[in-house]
Amino acid sequence: MDRRLRLAVWKFASCDGCQLSLLDCEDELLAVAEALEIASFPEASSAVAPGPYDLSLVEGSITTAHDAERIREVRRQSRHVVTLGACATAGGIQALRNFASIDELVAAVYPSPGYIETLATSTPIGAHVPVDFELRGCPINKVQLLEVISAFLAGRRPAVAAHSVCIECKRRGTACVMVQGVPCLGPVTHAGCAALCPAYGRGCYGCYGPMESANVTALARRWQALGATPQRFEQALRSFNAAAAGLQRK
Repeated sequence: MDRRLRLAVWKFASCDGCQLSLLDCEDELLAVAEALEIASFPEASSAVAPGPYDLSLVEGSITTAHDAERIREVRRQSRHVVTLGACATAGGIQALRNFASIDELVAAVYPSPGYIETLATSTPIGAHVPVDFELRGCPINKVQLLEVISAFLAGRRPAVAAHSVCIECKRRGTACVMVQGVPCLGPVTHAGCAALCPAYGRGCYGCYGPMESANVTALARRWQALGATPQRFEQALRSFNAAAAGLQRK
């Protein structure tokens, strides 16, 4: 019998939500466990087997020098690395620090700043090591996650759509909220949520990060036409995927 591929799941600076999405797979997770040897997944089990690993799923951003070294070790032990969620793919909400002085932030938050060791920025995993696939979301879509795992088991590219949330609105028959005067990030946001917020009359918050070739500048003009100030638009972009390159205005 062929050896089962070995899976490891890693956490860096994050809320654990993407790892919980894997645990939420429930019955599907049992099938994953039959197809893969879950060698290391501290969120689920204290039994941790040493590497090397065939597939590593990584949650969280790099915010300390220690984690910068640790992710390089993860990459050395892993045949394939897949990043999960906004933190791992775009620095996460903690990347808001990238737009301010880290010394001022630390002084404002901690009574003894001298004990804090941190980097000035929060950066995605791909800024430190090569990544084989990025799965976006805050948190990720568990159906997309299962597709990614299945794809690596089959030795193929994951079939995860790269289009915008607008396509999902059209597929579910949801009327465009921007036509109704509601500012929305859907035109520049990666699909994956099934257009949940627009379905309830609310603008997209950009949880899934930038779609491919996002035209942020054109969307800014549309927001201004709806009465939103440039400052409000910038604040909307600086949320779950604050430091994502695709959400920077040209």
